[in-house]
This record gives sequence, C-alpha cells and structure tokens, in this order.
Amino acid sequence: MSSSQSPLAPEPEVGLRANVLGRFDSMVMAVAGSAPAYSLASSTTLLIGAAGLYSPAALLWCAIPMLGIAWAFNYLGRLDVNAGASYSWVGRALHPSLGFIAGWSLVVSALIFMVAGSLPAGQYTLSLFSPNAAANTWACVGVGAAAFLTMALLVLLGARITAHAQWIMTGIEVVLLVVLGVTALFHGGSGAHFQWSWLWGFGHFGGMSGFAGAALIAAFYFWGWDVTANLSEETSNSKRNSGLGGLVGVLGVFVVFELFTIVTNMLIDQKDITPSTPVMTVIGDAVGHGWGGKALVLAVVLSTVATLETTLIQVTRSLFAMGRDHTLPAIFGRTHHRWRTPWFAILVIAVVSLALFVAAATIGSVGTIMGDAVAAIGLQICIYYALAGIAVVVAYRKVVFKSLSNAVFVGLWPGIGAAFMVFVFVEAIPTLTTRRLAIGLGAVAIGLLPLAWYWYKGSAFYTDPPARLNAALMPEQASGPNPQVVMETGS
Repeated sequence: MSSSQSPLAPEPEVGLRANVLGRFDSMVMAVAGSAPAYSLASSTTLLIGAAGLYSPAALLWCAIPMLGIAWAFNYLGRLDVNAGASYSWVGRALHPSLGFIAGWSLVVSALIFMVAGSLPAGQYTLSLFSPNAAANTWACVGVGAAAFLTMALLVLLGARITAHAQWIMTGIEVVLLVVLGVTALFHGGSGAHFQWSWLWGFGHFGGMSGFAGAALIAAFYFWGWDVTANLSEETSNSKRNSGLGGLVGVLGVFVVFELFTIVTNMLIDQKDITPSTPVMTVIGDAVGHGWGGKALVLAVVLSTVATLETTLIQVTRSLFAMGRDHTLPAIFGRTHHRWRTPWFAILVIAVVSLALFVAAATIGSVGTIMGDAVAAIGLQICIYYALAGIAVVVAYRKVVFKSLSNAVFVGLWPGIGAAFMVFVFVEAIPTLTTRRLAIGLGAVAIGLLPLAWYWYKGSAFYTDPPARLNAALMPEQASGPNPQVVMETGS
C-alpha cells in the first residue's frame, strides 16, 4: 500500500464490484427480467387480439429464434465480459457505430418500459384495495412512481441487495403462477376445448404481416432475460454463469407463458376478451373463487416491481459502459465510491422516467399507453437482438464449421434468430400507427446525435476501437455448446 493512501480512505473508483452474483442469482435475474406474470397480464389481450386461439403458436415460434439469440449472448459473453453486453459485442464484432445503436436501442426501450412497467404496477397494486382507484391513470402514476423509486434505490445499493430482493419477489411469483396455472388446466370455463393446432398455428395468422404483428408482441413477452449479460462484470465465473442464466430464463418463462395462454383459451371465450379484460384475475377467480384472483394480482405486482429493478440494471449498466468508453459523457461511467454502482446513470434514469410518467398520463388510459409501449419496445429489441445474432456468427466465423455443435449453436441457430428479428421488424412496420412508429423508431434515431458528436470529438471507441472479436484467436477454440474460451487481448 502506498504511504499516501490511508487504510481508512474510501475505496477508489475502479468500476463495478466483481463476483457478487453466482449461477443461481443469474438464473433468478433472467426469469425476473422476463417478468412472466407482468408479461401475461399486460400483453395477453394484445396477443390474442393479434393471433386469437393460436397465441400459443406465436409464442412457440418466437421462443425458438429467441433461444438462438440467447445462445448468441452465451457465446459472445465468453469472448468479452462487459457490462455493455450487445453494445460492446456488436461494436467489436461488426462496427463501433452499430454497437452504439445496439446499446442505444436497449437504453430507449428500457426508458419506455419504465412507463410500461410502472403504470401497471400502480394499477394492479390499487386493484388489490380499490378497483375504482385502479381506473384512475394519475393514481396509477403516483403509486407506480413510488414503486419505481424504491427499486431505483435498491439498484443504487448494489447487485447483491438486488439479487436478495429478487429471490423473494420472483420466488413467490413463480410459485403462484405454477400452482394456479396447473390447477386452472382442470377447471372448466366458457372457452374452447384444447386443440394441438393451437401450438402450430400454420395458416391461421392472417398471412406474413399478421404473423409478424403477433411475433412482435411475443418478443416483448420474452424481453429482459439478457439482464444477465449486463451483470457479467459483477458475476462470478461470468463466462459460464451469465450465458447459462439467460438460456434457463428463456426456457423457464416460455413454459409459463404457454401454460397461461392455453389456460386463457380454455377458460375465456374469445369474444369476451377485450383490451381491458383482466385476464389474470379471471383465471385466478376460476380457480380460487375470489382468493385466486387476488393471488395472481399479487404475482403481477411482484413481477412488475421485479422487472422494473432488472430493467434499471440493464439500462444503467449500458450507460455505464458507454460513459466508460466516452461515447456518452464520462460521468455516466463513474461508480459510487461505497456501493460501486453507476450512481449518475441511476439518477438520470430516475429523473427522465418520472418526467415520462407525467407525459404518458396525458396520452390516455393505461391500456392505450401499454399498446403503444409494447409495439415500440418490440421494434427496438428486434434491432439489438438481430445485431447480436449477426455479431456472434461473425465473431465465430472461422471456427463455426470445426464441429457440428459449433455449426448449430454459434452459426445456424443464432443466425435464424437474427433473421427472424429482421423479418419481424420489417413486416411489422407497415402495420403500426404513426404514433407507435414515432415512439419506436424516433427514440432510436435520437441516438444518432450522441453517436455523431462523440465520433466527431474523437472518442477512441470509434477512432481506435478495441481488438475485433475473433474466436479463432482464442487460446482454446470454441467447441460444443459450452466452449472453453477466454477474452481476446490486444490493442
């Protein structure tokens, strides 16, 4: 220790705190990020409106390419442990400007989600006590903002505290969903009898554009599992645990999504489902005659609060990585001297989100806001997921044919995932309203301003970027679904 440094001096700012999360934490975070109860409550009526009885098929056909993207994140994380995740990977594998667009797409989707998550948090919380208050948008804004600020405080205090909170919230949520969902399968209702064709749906989506519209909503269901990648610098044995957590998260929430979408078809007649139908309450009441509805509403509240927390982690870690690379103001790349969290990024997101809460409340009902938000976020996640899928193929291109497992897990499957995201993006655009396109694409376009400015200012991220990601240069080449590789070094 230097003689000028006191043993009692504050810990220097050296970045995020390492090795505070383990494998189980990563899995829990992935499930919490996808928010199964929240996704079902907020999006089921939208998905049924787009795909009808074949909503389970829309989820299935989205889950397969989504797993390809999860494999892409798994493999890219083995080459580059970085809190920016797709921002860094795409920048190093494809081009720095594309990396910034990938990271910025995540940032703006997370900001929009602060509204899309906080308002339902307020609405469902109020519904537990006062159904009339739950119909008041401003009351929902107030309660949702309080939940959001609580989660922002937990995120500020560090990943370890965040993980402990997730064990409780996500654990209770998943138990309630599994118990009530399985029980609901054996209760009669006014819906249809189960048919295997619900899981395939061929010829029932209304053409390619109809399928793309349903897939855009389905993509929103799954979004959030990749928080494990943004936590990689804080996860022990990250090159294995972060990617594994994401894969387990996608598979786990897919099972829950399919279960409840099938149950919805069986318990509720299609003609009775409107954008305002409280699907989770109806399913819960069918099982528990009053208490079941309350139990599932509680699951939705816990899920919504939990996913607000994981989304805050994603956006603040992405901003941290951008500030560290000087593609945004350097202050974003600073951490709190005690908690080692990106305090300025958290503060900025909190202030901007509160402003968005107020602005969104002037649009109309919570249902209107949710429809706009889901479509906008769907477009944005298609962008950065597609870029990540392409990036892994490029990074592993020289070893992709070294084995069958390489060809499947770093070539074919991620490539299919990327192509699927591009397809959904292109096909969905003509089906969206001007306002939804403005929110979705306009928010991404704003990112061109800091990109151009910091490129002009000579940020090393653009002018002298890190070494390209190239799996062939690893000391041990990638092989199989669990390759042993280390991060490439060099200037």
